[in-house]
Amino acid sequence: MKNLINILASDNFVAPWVASSFPIIKLVVMCLILLCSIFMIVAVLMQKGTSNGVTGVTGDKSDTFYNRNRKRSTDNLVKKLTVIDAVVILVLCLGYLILNAIYAGGLV
Repeated sequence: MKNLINILASDNFVAPWVASSFPIIKLVVMCLILLCSIFMIVAVLMQKGTSNGVTGVTGDKSDTFYNRNRKRSTDNLVKKLTVIDAVVILVLCLGYLILNAIYAGGLV
């Protein structure tokens, strides 16, 4: 992995304006991580719990419109957006880690 970073950060591969803009790029990525994290908190707080209460104990599941159309509900959309946001946060954090390793490691 370090060889790949050395190749990417070599003087022949990275333009000087890119090397000088690493702090700005890091700041932008950090702000994106912050915004995605705030969205993740809001999305998790908007989700309803999966507890069925007394119905879960008795095993009584009524055939309601909500249960039949669960895939199209707003709760399902929020769950999908939460998973997508988690993946975006993971990719941004890995990108930030790589940028930090290149910039702070003295490779540029």
